[in-house]
Amino acid sequence: MVETYTNFLGGSPLNRLSWLRTSHPFLNTVLLSPTTRWIVFRGGEPLLATEPNAGPRSLARLTTADVRSLLGPEPFFAQGKEPDETAEEGVSVLEAARFRGPPVVFLGLHEPQTGDAGALPSSDFSAKGDSSSVVGKIEGTPYFSVDLTDVETEAVDQVLAGFEAGKSGVKLEFVEPRAAMQTFDLYQAAVFAEARSMVDWNSRNKFCPSCGSPVYSLWAGWKLTCSSLLPWADNTGRKPCPTAKGLHNFAHPRTDAVVIMAVIDESGEKILLGRNKKWPGKFYSTLAGFIEPGESFEDAVKRELWEEAGVKVWDVKYHSTQPWPYPANLMVGFYATADASQPIRVDLDNELEDARWYTRDEILTVLNHAAGATLTDRDHKKMAEVQEAGGTAPKSASTAKLLAGDSTKSTDKLEEGPQEVPFRVPPLTAIAGVLISQWAHRQEGPGSGAAQVQKGNL
Repeated sequence: MVETYTNFLGGSPLNRLSWLRTSHPFLNTVLLSPTTRWIVFRGGEPLLATEPNAGPRSLARLTTADVRSLLGPEPFFAQGKEPDETAEEGVSVLEAARFRGPPVVFLGLHEPQTGDAGALPSSDFSAKGDSSSVVGKIEGTPYFSVDLTDVETEAVDQVLAGFEAGKSGVKLEFVEPRAAMQTFDLYQAAVFAEARSMVDWNSRNKFCPSCGSPVYSLWAGWKLTCSSLLPWADNTGRKPCPTAKGLHNFAHPRTDAVVIMAVIDESGEKILLGRNKKWPGKFYSTLAGFIEPGESFEDAVKRELWEEAGVKVWDVKYHSTQPWPYPANLMVGFYATADASQPIRVDLDNELEDARWYTRDEILTVLNHAAGATLTDRDHKKMAEVQEAGGTAPKSASTAKLLAGDSTKSTDKLEEGPQEVPFRVPPLTAIAGVLISQWAHRQEGPGSGAAQVQKGNL
């Protein structure tokens, strides 16, 4: 079976070892391993490392020794009521619980690659047995993330300065995440996508949705539960929290699905692109929208295209997906067919400023231009402002698809020159850019001839 296209930020290269998230002996042991690496965040921004002499900038991967002073007291997981106390065994609401110290998430294990084989769930170890024997069987690099947002700036700066002093010429800095992405390779991007989504989810969910009590972390950052369920909680005069029964006593990390679709006319020679009112100048992209309750992906494709552009589509075909950690979307890409002779309407939900059909030649002209699939630093700042104005999570699909077309360059002068780009489209680091480019080059989609399905590698 041929695999579908692997988008930037996808690939999920870590063996997440989900069955070991409840094992505090394993977690507390592997955390201290000299091979363990940490992805560090502050205020949603990842920590990047720049090599000496203006070398490449990459996702910083610190050791436990580097960050140990910031993690708080042991035990790191299965913390009890009092500091330095390990939680009682066999209590489900205390499994790998963490009450003290900055939020920490166990991301998984990067296993050695053998031939074409990827990282798969390992049968060589399980949650049973002593932690040292389990950790001793592990080959590869364990990964954790830590969110230092609420740690004193002075303490963080001291740790970073100590790291830089030990790595001559290396510079560490927290960078706006969408700007940071442009320097990542496929492996770094995929690890970053998991880490940032988990950091954001833990940071935004502080209270029980049923009773309003504070929540706390379980399962090495992968579950949140109501503090009223703790064995030592004082619930005098309170009704039991509804989460106390059944499987609903945990909040699980969520991912919001967004359909994003390239609409091609019946001849296969035109593509429909739209421009949101808040987007930077000349920027057009494929249309997109969030899945609503009671919808299939195909239903959402048809509804969103009608609401945004007054276009009725058919022959909806799946292409691929892309994790988009701003904060936790899954962009689900499709091609669909429509009649280009029918009128376009942008007055239904008034989200778009413009929508129009472009020919294959017009798209190729843009893709072949140096500035055709880029956004400048100024554009990037505007995009960040659009998201911030709507809160932490996008208020509408327009923000999600705007960000899904994001890529930055170091200059705002890309459009200067004898041949100014007529309009711009998303880069290949965004699924929208992939859908547009593959159709334009007759690699995929209606009118492409023989489909050329690509396989990404990490």
